[in-house]
Amino acid sequence: MPRTKVIFDNQTGEPLAALLETPEGTPKAYALFAHCFTCSKDIAAASRISRALADEGIATLRFDFTGLGNSDGDFSNTNFSSNLQDLQSAAKFMASEYQAPDILIGHSLGGAAVLAVSQHLPSVKAIVTIAAPATGKHIEHLFVAHKEKIAQDSAMVDLAGRQFTIKKQFLEDIARYNDTQHIERLKKALLIFHSPVDDMVSIDEAAKIYRAAKHPKSFISLANADHLLSRAKDADYVATMISTWVSRYLNLNTETPLKKAAVAHGEVMVREIDHDFTCQIDTEDHRLTGDEPLSFGGQNKGPSPYEFLLSSLGLCTAMTIRMVAKREQLPLKDVKVHLEKSLSEKDANGKRSLILSRKITLLGELDDKQYERLMLVADRCPVHKSLSGDIQINTTDTLSKA
Repeated sequence: MPRTKVIFDNQTGEPLAALLETPEGTPKAYALFAHCFTCSKDIAAASRISRALADEGIATLRFDFTGLGNSDGDFSNTNFSSNLQDLQSAAKFMASEYQAPDILIGHSLGGAAVLAVSQHLPSVKAIVTIAAPATGKHIEHLFVAHKEKIAQDSAMVDLAGRQFTIKKQFLEDIARYNDTQHIERLKKALLIFHSPVDDMVSIDEAAKIYRAAKHPKSFISLANADHLLSRAKDADYVATMISTWVSRYLNLNTETPLKKAAVAHGEVMVREIDHDFTCQIDTEDHRLTGDEPLSFGGQNKGPSPYEFLLSSLGLCTAMTIRMVAKREQLPLKDVKVHLEKSLSEKDANGKRSLILSRKITLLGELDDKQYERLMLVADRCPVHKSLSGDIQINTTDTLSKA
């Protein structure tokens, strides 16, 4: 399965390291995975579950929380609240670069985190917890021996064989997360995994989550599994069950792709996929997906119509500049075209015009004459000329009641 290393910024602008596991074909859903306390995205359970979910058609992003793994930042300045903010940053990144997450998956304290943050992520329709405590305050027991020293300022605490600085602000922060009211208000499908022999987080915590949550909710016992799901077969089992479970509750990309339309060169066929806003676009050799963003009632599974329009102008501009630069052997290293749309002020008749703003950046040892030459041909690209001239749209219509 394809694996992509990505980086996104947290709430304070520090880069966080992440991995996106994707299936071979179009993902039927996107999941965001939160790892356990002081762990990393590369812990065996996280990597195995993510890869197994990709095998099941679910693209999964796992990342290192601030100050852990390969992410920047100082762990001693983080807390449960900052973990929730990191999750929001990750979801925002997914929405902008891929697709907003449909599923939140949290392991151990990561499970408590996804329960707490889900109300701030409207795209999420399903939540999965694995060996998770019901609240963030649950981990307070790890610091009992150092509580007095931490309360004064900070203390070095041994956690799973590693030393971490825990500050007073950390204990003060987790004390805020000591009830299950947020679980009662989830209004999302919930799946709880827990082992009855978990010696890190008691199965009683799973019972608290289950009692607090409203339906739809499900519980699956991970018989004989340890807290970290160190056996590969336990992680694979979790992934298989998640894939099966979400198909029951969520309206995801589970539709069988439409058979590719027979489209001639230069033609395009657009057809609905979900009879909402998601559409399949076929050209002679390619297949694309178009959609509306979540804010417009879509599922954000592809660019919007205007984003395709801007892309067409930008693509044609860049290609035309490159074609001339190659033909005339100009020292052009790179072309970037940034586009956005806006509306003009109303005219005397109360009408507005569409304004397409284009910013072209050229990189290379170009002299003034060469630069002016390339900027001139930018306005001669076929799409630019088409959009600047009179456009006639001929429509034929057919009604079928079949």
